[in-house]
Amino acid sequence: MKTKLSLILWLAFLAVSHVNAQYTFEKPLYGAAYYHEYMPYERLDEDIRLMKNAGLTVVRVGESTWGVFEPQEGVFEFEWMDRIIDKMHQAGIKVILGTPTYSIPAWLAYKHPEVLAEHQRGNKAYYGIRQNIDFTNPTFKYYSERIIRKLMERYAQHPGVIGYQVDNETEARGVNNRDYFIGFRNYIKSRFNNDLDLLTKEWGMNYWGMNINTWEEFYVRDGVTNPSYKNEWERYNRKQVADFLNWQCDIVNEYKRKDQFVTHCFMPDFQNIDQVESFRQMQYPAINVYHDVQDKQDGQRIAYAGDFVRTVAGNNYIVMETNAQGIGWDARGQYPPYDKQLRQNVYGHYASGANMVEYWHWSTLHYGQETYWRGVLGHDLQPNRIYNEFKTTAEELKKIGNSLVDLKKKNKAAILYSHDSYHALSFMPYTYKSNYPIDMVHKALYFQNIETDIVPCDKVTDFSQYDMLVIPPLYVATDELLLAIDQFVNDGGHVVMMHKSGYCNEHSAVRATYAPGPLRKACGFYYQEYSTIGGMSLKNNPFQLDNWDQISDWYEFLITETATPLAYAEHDFFGKWPVITENNYGKGKLTYIGTYPSQKLLDAIVKKVALEAKVISSDSYTFPIIQRSGTNKQGKTVRYIFNYSGESKDLVYKHPQAKELISGKTVKENDNLTLGAWDVLIMEER
Repeated sequence: MKTKLSLILWLAFLAVSHVNAQYTFEKPLYGAAYYHEYMPYERLDEDIRLMKNAGLTVVRVGESTWGVFEPQEGVFEFEWMDRIIDKMHQAGIKVILGTPTYSIPAWLAYKHPEVLAEHQRGNKAYYGIRQNIDFTNPTFKYYSERIIRKLMERYAQHPGVIGYQVDNETEARGVNNRDYFIGFRNYIKSRFNNDLDLLTKEWGMNYWGMNINTWEEFYVRDGVTNPSYKNEWERYNRKQVADFLNWQCDIVNEYKRKDQFVTHCFMPDFQNIDQVESFRQMQYPAINVYHDVQDKQDGQRIAYAGDFVRTVAGNNYIVMETNAQGIGWDARGQYPPYDKQLRQNVYGHYASGANMVEYWHWSTLHYGQETYWRGVLGHDLQPNRIYNEFKTTAEELKKIGNSLVDLKKKNKAAILYSHDSYHALSFMPYTYKSNYPIDMVHKALYFQNIETDIVPCDKVTDFSQYDMLVIPPLYVATDELLLAIDQFVNDGGHVVMMHKSGYCNEHSAVRATYAPGPLRKACGFYYQEYSTIGGMSLKNNPFQLDNWDQISDWYEFLITETATPLAYAEHDFFGKWPVITENNYGKGKLTYIGTYPSQKLLDAIVKKVALEAKVISSDSYTFPIIQRSGTNKQGKTVRYIFNYSGESKDLVYKHPQAKELISGKTVKENDNLTLGAWDVLIMEER
């Protein structure tokens, strides 16, 4: 009995110590996904030779090959992967192993078709594409757990494996199976304490006679028009994704070593994922970032992804996939980067807090849906221009990587991101443009060199670490969240808030009070009316803009109480009401935009507030010069200065004396510098 108890305690200690283990990046890792099983002929040794020659330090393997690991039910073949991991380790290349659950084997679909996803209105998934399953299905999870455990039993102790990726780009993806709906119904019963009267009240289910008297009458998603139901369905989707990923993490954590990490790669379209809960057990969550290159390269998509995942993780992160050459599910989007752009993008990721950059993938496929999603090597599998630039970048990282890894950022500005508002505004759109213009908001900061965090505000209500908040339409929000914003302003914060904020409560039901509800005092106005509008200019052009369509789509008739009008529409009727206001409230100020602004107008408003909040100075760099900064492991400030243009740019260095890491040259404050086309300077202050 004593021996058995000791074993249980020891296993419990191992589980806790594994979960709390820390993997340490000594230098940034640089690599690619690798699929020897996709190769047209045997070339593992040649690939490893080319990888070593290029300075590649890490590969991801195995995340889409369940059918190769288990070609028949209960028949497991791992020797082929043993060989790959063994040889990578011998070559000094680190390995991240993926659980292969996002692409099921043919035998599973054939024997158990119930695992395939069913969608709304009778549509269903078929075998022949990845991510075609109901990821909550018990049969799917049974077989998933078995293959995960088999992999962990075999590879957890392999010294070449540094971490594990659970699943791949997980989202609910329209799953609407019967069991999934029953799970949703149980979730709603729990959310409303089994109280149908409360549900009917909060969701307004008496409308169109959609009230129910028993839980058995609770209707499926397919025909639903109720915005409250739809928004809760999206919350449930996010919860199920998080539960699924944490379920896989729990299994992996039973086996992984102290010096290994667990991760998952998300796409940077964040509306369908509860990142906070999904990342809960991940030391280094991952992001897959695909972005424009050639003349459209500007680094903004890279920064947007990093600003979100870094903030949510509260730590550094890794880039599991990004583009090396042209990408796409056909050959129409073939835009390989110009010279030096591949290198510049790598440093863009590290400047946002990444500790690893991997390409998808090492070599371009000769068959399949992604034949033209090109890797580092092309179809000829030979070194090329991209390979050579990879090598140049890897050599630089080997030299200066100690100064770049684990970059910590402390930004003064934040964007509040609302999953609920994103979905609610898609259910009740007010424009043919983006109904939740988060990308527009990020651009207003990024292109003016205002570094920002992106904070998911559905769960976070403490913003005291920031001086400035920029808030896209916060259409759905709890009173608690709105009062937290009120308190932020009262305590001295500066806020730029966009239209439709505060209009609905957490159930996506309109508040039965003057808009903007609990924000009225902080905003210093109320309104009762609004109108759809065409393009208009602002009276007397208060922001000195040269474009005519400064506002469009939406106009709120703001009735000021303590707020000061900043702009009116150039219109006989609408011009009676201000459409942009500012309100001194407590120690801070809230600037409100009661319309859909043009990008230039939003830029001007954000700049005005950022200067007032002292988030930037009047002599900050302007695009195409972009600056990103942070503090490295040695406690030194590191500043990245990018030139996102095809022409050389002259600039004055405006910071204390530093060493430019790549060249090794010393740069003093007010020195004149020339930054080449698509180039980057990396300054480490002494």
